[in-house]
Amino acid sequence: MHISELSRKTGVSLRSLRYYEEKELLRPERLDNGYREYRETDIERVRLIQMYFSLGLTVKEIMSFFQCAFDEHIKIECLPNAIEVGRRKLDDIQLQMDMLKQAELHLEKSIAAWEAILHKGDGRREQG
Repeated sequence: MHISELSRKTGVSLRSLRYYEEKELLRPERLDNGYREYRETDIERVRLIQMYFSLGLTVKEIMSFFQCAFDEHIKIECLPNAIEVGRRKLDDIQLQMDMLKQAELHLEKSIAAWEAILHKGDGRREQG
């Protein structure tokens, strides 16, 4: 598929796809006419790139994952770094989830208290 089709299927801009190629996160085949030819598997790869960027990973960190996960043969030498980066990011995600859970509980309690005040009436509401 051409770059415009990959962009349409993933919702990622042409500019971003070219950037991913420049950073070697994507490696499309180049046809004789100069067009980039992407594989169906590149759709999932672009989605993973987007996810990793949204988690705050750098191009270098994403590349370390891809060298281990997407190359035909896993390179043993890349595993220690990929594991370290993965564990660090997993710890960050778990911390964020804990903070979100605390925020969720606080908001649930606050909303319940505010709704109780509204339903009960506390004498401070104006009557229309």
